[in-house]
Amino acid sequence: MYNFPMLVTLRTLLVATSLLLAGFPAFAQSPSHKSAPAPQSPAQSAPQHAVALAESGNCSEALPLLRRAIRQVADRELKKRIGLLGVNCAMTHNAPYDSLDFLAILNREFPRDPEVLYAATHAYSDLSFRTSQDLVREAPFSYQVQMLNAEALETQGKWQEASAEYQKIIDINPMLPGIHARIGRALLSAPQPTPDAVAQARKDFEEELVIDPNNATAEYVLGELSKDDDFGAAVRHYTRATKIDSGFAEAYLGLGAALVAHQQFAEAIPPLETYERLAPDSPTGHFQLALAYNGVGRKDDANREAALQRETAKNLEQLKRRVAEGLERQKPPQ
Repeated sequence: MYNFPMLVTLRTLLVATSLLLAGFPAFAQSPSHKSAPAPQSPAQSAPQHAVALAESGNCSEALPLLRRAIRQVADRELKKRIGLLGVNCAMTHNAPYDSLDFLAILNREFPRDPEVLYAATHAYSDLSFRTSQDLVREAPFSYQVQMLNAEALETQGKWQEASAEYQKIIDINPMLPGIHARIGRALLSAPQPTPDAVAQARKDFEEELVIDPNNATAEYVLGELSKDDDFGAAVRHYTRATKIDSGFAEAYLGLGAALVAHQQFAEAIPPLETYERLAPDSPTGHFQLALAYNGVGRKDDANREAALQRETAKNLEQLKRRVAEGLERQKPPQ
């Protein structure tokens, strides 16, 4: 399978959306009854009153107070509590887009907090599902609905069916940007794409560049497809991708690795150093840069990069092991 680094975020969101479509709602429905309003005691602060209202089920009254309170409180635990209550109230009381203000503050203030990340995952998934429903209701015959269908097929690993769905869009609007690249992506994502599928994917990415010359992903994938049999074309495509998107880390790595493979070590150093700045935890980047430094006689720099390669590879392996152990602990007992 070919790697599409810029599409990870899209694929993650699609997987979350597919879970919702399969019947896993992100938030429980709000209760049909409304609790009696929580009275504010004389000693109770405005943020505490907002919390009490939310926790007693009076979300409609609580939401504007929570929005104000989260910007006023200094206590971090109270701020997080207010934010999480605000997200829950918004999502369960028919005001889903009000959750975005709370999520923005929570993600900024608590970027690594698992409770915040969990709530954000469900909220964004639910918003995605609600919006997709709006799209289907408002424009059921639009190409955007066909794109949603094709994306859902991709998340299920139904690559041929996804390609066919994208092809329907091209048949209607052959100059629509992005669709040829999506077909190419689906063709290459199959576990073992045939030579004919690879050739068709190359053609689709080339056609994408005719429609949209600034598609960095198309340039990158064409570089990947060319690196084994056309070094000059690979370098041109990788270089073009870095010019279009100066933050496209994988394009710098592809360019540097291709130059190293053809012993153009001096030329390989700048893109590999850029990749290292963009992805400092990548063992592959340190390995390729060590080869490039060694090729120009910079032995100390090569040794340093080799040591970094070993260290980052060890850290990556430890992370994978911890994730695997965590997943194993989550398995139900036999």
